[in-house]
Amino acid sequence: MQNAKDPSNIVNLSQRVDPSSPRGGELLNAVRNIASRRLHLCLGNLFEQVDDALFDLAEKAENNAAQMHYFDGMREVRKRRPMVERNFLLLVSRNIDEFASKGRPQASQATAATPAGPVELSLVADNELEESLAITSMIGKTETRLARDLFAVNQRLSVICGGMKIDDASNPIGPASLSQAFRQSVRELSADMRVKLIIYKLFDRYVLATLDELYQETNNELMRAGVLPQLRHEVRRNSQGAAAPQGGEHAASPQHAGDAGEAHVDGQSDEVSAELLHTLRNLFQARRTHPGVPLSTMNHGPLPTANELIGALSVLQNQAAAMPPAPVASQGPAVLAQEVLQLKEHLLTQLGALRGERPGQVATIDEDTIDLVGMLFEFILEDRNLPTQMQVLLARLQIPYLKAAILDRKLFAHRKHPARRLLDSLADAAKGWSEESDRDGRLLEMVKSIVDRLLQEFDDDLGIFERLCNELLAFQETSTRRAELAEQRVAESTRGREKLEQARRQAAREILTRIDGRTLPPLIHGVLTRAWANHLVLTILRQGEESLEYKSALRFVNDFIESTRPARDLESRRALRQMLPGIERALRQGLASVAFQESDIERLLAQLHDYYRQQLGEIAPPPASSPQDAAEAASNLPIPDSVQSLVNEDEPLDDTATDAVEDTSAEYDAELQRVGEMRPGTWLEFGADGETPERAKLSWISPMSGRYLFVNRRGLKVADHSPQELAHALAHGKIRLLESNALFDRAMDAIVDRLSHPADEGTTDTE
Repeated sequence: MQNAKDPSNIVNLSQRVDPSSPRGGELLNAVRNIASRRLHLCLGNLFEQVDDALFDLAEKAENNAAQMHYFDGMREVRKRRPMVERNFLLLVSRNIDEFASKGRPQASQATAATPAGPVELSLVADNELEESLAITSMIGKTETRLARDLFAVNQRLSVICGGMKIDDASNPIGPASLSQAFRQSVRELSADMRVKLIIYKLFDRYVLATLDELYQETNNELMRAGVLPQLRHEVRRNSQGAAAPQGGEHAASPQHAGDAGEAHVDGQSDEVSAELLHTLRNLFQARRTHPGVPLSTMNHGPLPTANELIGALSVLQNQAAAMPPAPVASQGPAVLAQEVLQLKEHLLTQLGALRGERPGQVATIDEDTIDLVGMLFEFILEDRNLPTQMQVLLARLQIPYLKAAILDRKLFAHRKHPARRLLDSLADAAKGWSEESDRDGRLLEMVKSIVDRLLQEFDDDLGIFERLCNELLAFQETSTRRAELAEQRVAESTRGREKLEQARRQAAREILTRIDGRTLPPLIHGVLTRAWANHLVLTILRQGEESLEYKSALRFVNDFIESTRPARDLESRRALRQMLPGIERALRQGLASVAFQESDIERLLAQLHDYYRQQLGEIAPPPASSPQDAAEAASNLPIPDSVQSLVNEDEPLDDTATDAVEDTSAEYDAELQRVGEMRPGTWLEFGADGETPERAKLSWISPMSGRYLFVNRRGLKVADHSPQELAHALAHGKIRLLESNALFDRAMDAIVDRLSHPADEGTTDTE
């Protein structure tokens, strides 16, 4: 490609490229080549894992029939793998070719949407629903994780495609397009749906999880080609909830960006949420074909209008706002869950009071909305990701959110709807809350304030959600900045301790290796394992293991040990006399360098002089107890404060690790793998044996020891563990991993699952 430094080659938003021109074709070919090369490699990695995954499941199958499903799936995948890979890469290439001219890749349009109207619940649950849910979940998770890189790719593709509006859904190499292309390719397999779901999980792990590398390479290549070279990969939200670029002179602006510079994410373009909502509508429709739904079984009076519903909800909202929240102890999640279920009944009663007669039925779409909001808040009260105090607070928002959902039907279809963003932000802030980490009560008061203001101030102006969300985010940014400073100090302190421990072990290994099991005179052994060990530790910390000072200190160890050999003849005595000046000089310099007092050094040297005179036969040996006294004197040499602060004199000289964990449980290996996949930012809940739970975030993984450092939301240290200790604690329920995806997404998935399996209602498991 041409040099991006050439001013004529810089492309900004007002100089859109014709995709049919040689320049546009060259850029699109570069994107296609990067995608094909990386996806081919990732797909190969995926299929290398299929056999092992299916074989493991076959071994654990509950019966022979299930086992045969997995073995048949293995054979089918082996046979069809080349065709699936070829079709997938062909679809991706075709999407890149066609999206500029048609406005949307074919794979995006090829979603297997559930047919509108009444459907058989079993058909939805057993076929399209399972597959759609798997695809929807992994697309949403990936788009959230890669929002910054995706935004930059969208912007640059928009420029090279003539300014066409491009968002995550229409990006031909976006998670949605790639996932739908893979879904279409997997249709070549006649395997059982259970097998396909395993393949989708592997696609998530080995393809979607590596897309950051694809997007980074694509962005770098287009930057080098001069396409928006100064675009900052940031996404901010405008007042309407739409994505807009921030920073950089080529960022989109209202004056000239137009379609090219904006990545609008609204109810129509957010296909993932729309598809999920469509699935929910079908499930509600299917549920209405069965008995047991009170609103649909009564038929008295005209259906209430949306305005009547809003009026009745406003009355209920005023009543809720006027009642101060009860203490958590008397109004826990179990009690509130009953109130959530009763809201529909309260609403009908209030409608009856307002219109003079109680309606027996509401419009189908309103009934779905009432049920959906009710299930959302049931999930909140069952969600173990949230502390109990926060569950109780957020549960008070059911009425405002039902009003918002009736006023704006896009709330559930639009992932970036202000009301949805506010609830997700509240849950995200609450996830890390604990009494210990919020001693000043700032976060708890902030959440209370937002809940109270929604109850007291929300009438029909949906802008309040945006305003409150911005206030919460500003509060969180301030808290995060303070916490990051504390985290940095904790990490630096931990890093320093680990360097010290590593230096102590290194010094211990060097000395013990050179002693090699020999019995040294107590005086010599005491000097080496105490005073000189400290000198080695500080030399490693200050100068490093490759320094001349450290190598010289090790030579002293060799000479000091050598000087203890018996000097029985003239030659050996001559050799010992030649060594002694160097030993004395090294010992003086070494101990002086770590701030030993001159009087302490002289006392030690006097003891050594007596010892060596005995070795040379110049004086008679002292009584048998005297060497022990000398050893004790050497061991009790005072350690300067500068040394004492770095070296723990009470620990034995040892080079063995002490954090080994033995665990042979079946869950241990699986948890050890989960621990290996943890990344900084992951939240856990610590608390076992009746202890008060404490929530902590993985802040840092030591590159030296591999230990995991955890801090609370204030950035203060909660714990640090080896991977083995974490896996053991997770396997035995002493630590619990908190979910990382958004509350709303988790709730929607749980609601779909509950509606798909009505026989399981009442036995919800949110862990």
